[in-house]
Amino acid sequence: MQILWNRNQWAMGLTKMIRSSIMVLVVALFCAWTTECSYAASDEASHTVRPAAVAGRFYPNGTEDLRKTVRTLLRDASGVDVKETIRGLVSPHAGYIYSGIVAAAGYRQISPSIRTVILIGPSHQFPLKGPSIDLVSAYQTPLGDVSLSQLAFKLCKLPIFESAPEAHKTEHSLEVQLPFLQVMLKDFEIVPILVNSGDPRALASVLAPYIDNSALVVASTDLSHYYSYERAVSLDRICISAMTNAEFSCMPLCEACGKQAVMTLMHIAEFKNWDAKLIDYKNSGDTAGGKDNVVGYASIAFVDRKERSQTMKSSLSDQDKKALLRLARSAIEARLLDGVKVERPEPSPILNEDRGCFVTLHKTGRLRGCIGTIEPVCPLVECVEKNAQNAAFKDPRFLGLTADELSEIDIELSVLSVPERLNYKNGEDLKRQLRPHVHGVIMSRGIYSSTFLPQVWEQLPDKEQFLENLCVKGGMPATAWKDPATNILVYQAEVFGEKDFK
Repeated sequence: MQILWNRNQWAMGLTKMIRSSIMVLVVALFCAWTTECSYAASDEASHTVRPAAVAGRFYPNGTEDLRKTVRTLLRDASGVDVKETIRGLVSPHAGYIYSGIVAAAGYRQISPSIRTVILIGPSHQFPLKGPSIDLVSAYQTPLGDVSLSQLAFKLCKLPIFESAPEAHKTEHSLEVQLPFLQVMLKDFEIVPILVNSGDPRALASVLAPYIDNSALVVASTDLSHYYSYERAVSLDRICISAMTNAEFSCMPLCEACGKQAVMTLMHIAEFKNWDAKLIDYKNSGDTAGGKDNVVGYASIAFVDRKERSQTMKSSLSDQDKKALLRLARSAIEARLLDGVKVERPEPSPILNEDRGCFVTLHKTGRLRGCIGTIEPVCPLVECVEKNAQNAAFKDPRFLGLTADELSEIDIELSVLSVPERLNYKNGEDLKRQLRPHVHGVIMSRGIYSSTFLPQVWEQLPDKEQFLENLCVKGGMPATAWKDPATNILVYQAEVFGEKDFK
């Protein structure tokens, strides 16, 4: 976001005395608009309404035009559907023509039972010593007034907060969230907080006790600013990975104007045991601008972490296993032999479940290709068909499979459980929690990641050797596994192959 106000644009030719006088005036003004929050909070009877500052620029100024725009965005938004109740959202704050469709992807899924929304966003134009709460009676948009919660006045009596009315007066990062909330919720109040310095963990620890099932926390931010399309996507991928995997050590690499707000939400998620899920990502090159200088936008949901079973949810029947193996082989043969069609099994509930899977090819006992999908992003039958062809023809370690090799190939399938985050204090704690021959492991650190299937324990039964090799495979230092900042997820696999049915 470009800064709209610059205190350093002094007129040329002013004398030293005049410059000094002006600086004194600026300091006086700064002190005037920054007040102790506890003092401001004493006047809870204030009926000041903050008027809309960016209506007509960031979103339509007319009531019906705005309502229609928001409803159209909510209708047309796509992205991942979140089944759990959304407790927190990372949401963009650019003009609706640019980021509205991404914001809508998250807001269309919030619970109608929400009564309090804690809005945390960056102060783009004014420096702040700490988090600032705007102590007005309400925020106004063309859709009406949104009242401040009494929680705002209660929080503002705490020493961590200040009140800087001038910072809130023209700031758009919180205001642009309101029309979406006004359309989605019938009766709610807000706690408007601006940040651009301070300790996000300390702020999170103050807010967390007040967050119950009727509350929603929104962290307002855009991502990288004014890079080429390809560069922006690369940078934003780092940022999104850090946000969704709770990788606080990688947040310094994240380019986001609302980084402090997002880190506050990430720490709240840590305290409340929430998981993060990416709903949608786009940049202005995808929505309403050119691709030379783009701005990135993401919608990320935070939801209650589910305690998952320690074993696979269900077991495939022998009939299902044979059908999947035949699907995998026919998918490969269809690419190599004339007249061969892919033999897709009859639909069934278990084969149509969204599951991750890997397809492994061996030739005379040696690896000949292995590619898969860890996350459950598509039905199992689609996963097997796609990855069978990928393992045969797109594994970068091998040349594409030929028709002459078909008779020498054995196919093995690994059907995966949903990965679970593994929290650990140090390397010894991690080793204690790992279960050889049971756990597949996903390791990630910043832009680097790698995985070993449970079968790899057969070649690397020692836990330290297993983890060191996994680090090296992903381009990380061999000792990265000892650092709790390295993200570890584990999963299980149901493994079967053609040899099992001969």
